[in-house]
Amino acid sequence: MKKYLVLAFALFESFTSFSQELYVNGDRLHESLITLSIYGKNAAGGSDRVAYSKHDVEARVYVKELMKNAGLDVSVDFAGNIIGKKAGKNPALKPISFGSHIDEVPNGGHYDGPVGSLGAIEVVRTLSEKSIQTEHPLEVIIFTNEEGGVVGSRALVGALSKEALQVVSNAGITQAEGIKLLGGNPDRIPELKRNSGDIAAYLELHIEQGGNLYNEKLDIGVVEGIVAIEWWEFTFKGKANHAGTTPMNMRKDPMLPAARFVLAVNEIVNSYEGRQVGTVGKIQAFPGAGNVIPGEVKVNVEVRDLSSEKIWKIYADLEARAKKLAEESEIGLGIKHIEVASKPALADSMIREVIGTQAQKLGLSTKSLPSGAGHDAQEMARIAPMGMIFIPSKDGISHAPPEYSSKEDITNGANVLLHTILDLDKKLK
Repeated sequence: MKKYLVLAFALFESFTSFSQELYVNGDRLHESLITLSIYGKNAAGGSDRVAYSKHDVEARVYVKELMKNAGLDVSVDFAGNIIGKKAGKNPALKPISFGSHIDEVPNGGHYDGPVGSLGAIEVVRTLSEKSIQTEHPLEVIIFTNEEGGVVGSRALVGALSKEALQVVSNAGITQAEGIKLLGGNPDRIPELKRNSGDIAAYLELHIEQGGNLYNEKLDIGVVEGIVAIEWWEFTFKGKANHAGTTPMNMRKDPMLPAARFVLAVNEIVNSYEGRQVGTVGKIQAFPGAGNVIPGEVKVNVEVRDLSSEKIWKIYADLEARAKKLAEESEIGLGIKHIEVASKPALADSMIREVIGTQAQKLGLSTKSLPSGAGHDAQEMARIAPMGMIFIPSKDGISHAPPEYSSKEDITNGANVLLHTILDLDKKLK
């Protein structure tokens, strides 16, 4: 009996050691990213691979081939999402899903989306080459048009409206037309809706798109959640008049309280503890002539945070300050809330712990941080426990040609994804 116990312990030690020594092929992953970047690369060195474009269509052919080579059964769903499936030992279990997108913003970079998409494919290829079959089925999802409104993930969770399908994309055609072009069927999108419990977990590897990890020389970001976003338009209403003939003491110039309000936004947002951010990204003066005192000035404000409650507390302070400034200047004020349908999505605490643990076992440094940008994971969190893995973005640059993540960082992220999946496969029984 003692001999069998020793043998069992030795086998366990061997499996544990093997599991931690299992790595993706970083060179192959990097080469596939370089190849993918060719589709839509422009003269400025950036990417014009917007969703539904010729470049997107051609790139998807390449990605589907990579998925097949990884041992995945590949199909395109009614929303145009590319779905790759690998059977698990226990077909009764729900799949562990992971992936990202390959479309980019106009003149964007080559890493936002592709790192998570091709990283996911490389993980499955590594498992296939090592003849490792998980208990759970595995599912790689390459989502349709993330950059143009997380279209594919919204469709998958039943949150894509008929009206949204008529929105014109960056390719100059409607979402419905683009989905047809990709082999989907917009009329049947309601049929693909997944419900809570249909997926065991959803994971997404992604570049940070900010400078926290890069500046602090850290390897892996363990995402706490994806922030909520709220927009408001503050309109300061004065009196348009001649800029040369109206004395300074007789003016009702809305630009003055508007300018003070812009400074107040920065002051108020910084007065709260935490990682919230506030931005004035757009100011419009009407009629907008250099020789006319404006009659109206519109100031657009955005606030982001993991807590919707905190955002609305900040808004209350912004509203009070705007009213005070308008009153002091004896001008009117209008405030309009602009719906952006971006609610916070918290990462699952157990998945966060697994990501952090696996990164540390691989000898990588970690930092917990929120995602200030939206992702498909935000939609998938509606129906499944969600986790995200960030890798450093050089100089914090994204959505621009200089966007870059090193081969080492990309490989690290893919290895963390690989071992997170294997650990979750054991924990999510």
